[in-house]
Amino acid sequence: MNTIRLLLAALAVVLVGCQSADTPASAPKAAPAQYVFYVGTSGAGAQGVLRCTLDGQTGKISAPVVVAEAKSASYLALSRDSKFLYATAEAAEGAVASYAVEGDKLRLLNTEASKGKGPTHLAVDAARQNLIVVNYGSGSTTALPIKADGSLAPASSSIQHVGAGPNAARQAGPHAHGVYFHPTNGRAYVADLGTDDIFIYRFDAARGLLTPNEPKSGRVTAGFGPRHLAFHPDGKFAYANTEMGLTVSVFQVEQNGGLTEVQRLPTLPAGADAKGASTAEIFVRPDGKTLYVSNRGHDSIAVYSIGQDGKLTLLQHMLGTPAMPRGFGLSADGRWLVCAGQKSGTLNAYHIGPDGSLYDTKQSVAAPAAAAILFVP
Repeated sequence: MNTIRLLLAALAVVLVGCQSADTPASAPKAAPAQYVFYVGTSGAGAQGVLRCTLDGQTGKISAPVVVAEAKSASYLALSRDSKFLYATAEAAEGAVASYAVEGDKLRLLNTEASKGKGPTHLAVDAARQNLIVVNYGSGSTTALPIKADGSLAPASSSIQHVGAGPNAARQAGPHAHGVYFHPTNGRAYVADLGTDDIFIYRFDAARGLLTPNEPKSGRVTAGFGPRHLAFHPDGKFAYANTEMGLTVSVFQVEQNGGLTEVQRLPTLPAGADAKGASTAEIFVRPDGKTLYVSNRGHDSIAVYSIGQDGKLTLLQHMLGTPAMPRGFGLSADGRWLVCAGQKSGTLNAYHIGPDGSLYDTKQSVAAPAAAAILFVP
């Protein structure tokens, strides 16, 4: 049955590519012949930043090439013009590395201290003036100005989070895990697994200054531990996956930047064994119609359709993903998802159908310690 669905989805792509010259401008464009994406690696066997290509017709992934040797480059971000790439250095005394993208190679520009321990996530502002990095080990958020040549200046602002949660083993103190710029309101949102907060900061891009918002945060259920966040393209809704709670929360974004939870759903199928499971990555498809959340341990991706009111309806559980799917990435046109199996040491390609469903292409390639996927727009 899954094979039939995959063939139908592929046929839809071909039909789009065969439309006549008088097709309206609003119609979907034909798929590119090839996509480029980068892979962040972390843990035993990590080599640094990898570069791959994906065939736009078959989903075949090229053998990864190391384009930057680095220790624990666990998460990556590109400048809006894709001329510069930034990577965390997830070590005790954390840092962020900046690279110039030169064809199919990366050239190291510089590294700057993240002003904390264990940096795990970062984001570049829309104006490409600053980079914000969050430190999991110390539970802090830091802004680093970006120079004209793409390199990083020393930190212009840094805020230490305060708080704890009821899970003594995981929440004895703050653990900032993900940072995201809102699509329109200029604020930065930071998911803190240790405090159950999604901290909200006003951000002055000209000065690189972080200031606590009022309200200061949105919150998930105590002990659930928010890991990552994804905004709907229109900015009206935010979606947070909880690492320990194995849920996804839907938040309405208020005029003052605050977050009001309007729905909460499980990420595992009904009756599934939750022992050893935890969520990892979350993304909204670029068209704003589908949400994806990966489940480590259970080794699956939960797929939800997004309604006009921002609420979710379960569409599918893609089972049998590569073992320990810590991260995945979506192509900018929403046609492909590549999942990184940190335990399996592979990258697996999934075609995305018109309704957002995933179809396993059975295409995979070895990539030891793969942790994050970043498609080039």
